[in-house]
Amino acid sequence: MSVPMGLSEVLSRHKPQWWEWLGVLAALASPFVFSSHAMLLNEIAVTALFAVALDLILGYSGIVSLGHAAFFGWGAYSAGLFAKHLHNDPLMGLLFAVISSGLLGLLCSFTILRGSDLTRLMVTLGVSLVCFELANRFSELTGGADGLQGVLMGPVLGRFEFDLSGQVACMYSVGIVILVMMVLRRLVHSPFGASLMAIRDNRLRAMAVGLSVSKSLMVIYCISAAVAGLSGALLAQTTGFASLDVFSFERSADVMLMLVIGGVGWLYGGVLGAIVFKLIQDQLSSLTPQYWMFWIGLLLVILVLVGRDRLLNTLKGLRS
Repeated sequence: MSVPMGLSEVLSRHKPQWWEWLGVLAALASPFVFSSHAMLLNEIAVTALFAVALDLILGYSGIVSLGHAAFFGWGAYSAGLFAKHLHNDPLMGLLFAVISSGLLGLLCSFTILRGSDLTRLMVTLGVSLVCFELANRFSELTGGADGLQGVLMGPVLGRFEFDLSGQVACMYSVGIVILVMMVLRRLVHSPFGASLMAIRDNRLRAMAVGLSVSKSLMVIYCISAAVAGLSGALLAQTTGFASLDVFSFERSADVMLMLVIGGVGWLYGGVLGAIVFKLIQDQLSSLTPQYWMFWIGLLLVILVLVGRDRLLNTLKGLRS
């Protein structure tokens, strides 16, 4: 039996391209080349992984969400509480955050199987608000409005201590992000990834050819929640702090903007969007602290009106 053309194209792209290896090398070298900006690079790595987590359900599955910060914040508090009360090993804390966030995603996955996109937007936003109130209510455990403070991490692999300059934290985050991206790349270029894109394009047709739509959506939602929790755990571990801000609507909206900049349905869109967004934020906030959001909004308007592909072709033409 022959493989359908669409599936064969997906499976043929599973091997990394040369530019992907170049990107991996650039990411590994960045903590050493830009050591003075290690904390900014660490923030970019954490945010990029969060944006990729959202793209798994938005770009590959067609599930819209405005409350994905619920899993990000859950992972942050899980890793912080694990380090304070159980064990300060970073990798064990990451594993605990991934499992707990994945379980929360499994619980919430039943809410995205029915209803329209507007319903999903409201439900996912509601989950994020509930998590926010829970963290605020149990202030004896989470610190409430003051945040979870005093998260002291042990050395990575028992050898590399977190330093004040943030270089070890940056190397740690970049390494974890690269490993996770390799796994996710394999996932989206697998038959399971092809089935997700078929469900995204036409759910009724996917059901007609025998795909288990509900099961596939629940699985990818759990995976997305686990990856979002992993990014939140990295933030808590590398900064030693977790606040109620990790559950905020602004955090969910920011990663949505990053996907608008980088593109959805493309695994590296979240990475590209996070790099552009964070660099613009860092530069413009130092130049115009009060109006930096205006320039980001202007960029988004240009992307929507002109189109990302047309804008890139114009820039290439001007350069040549």
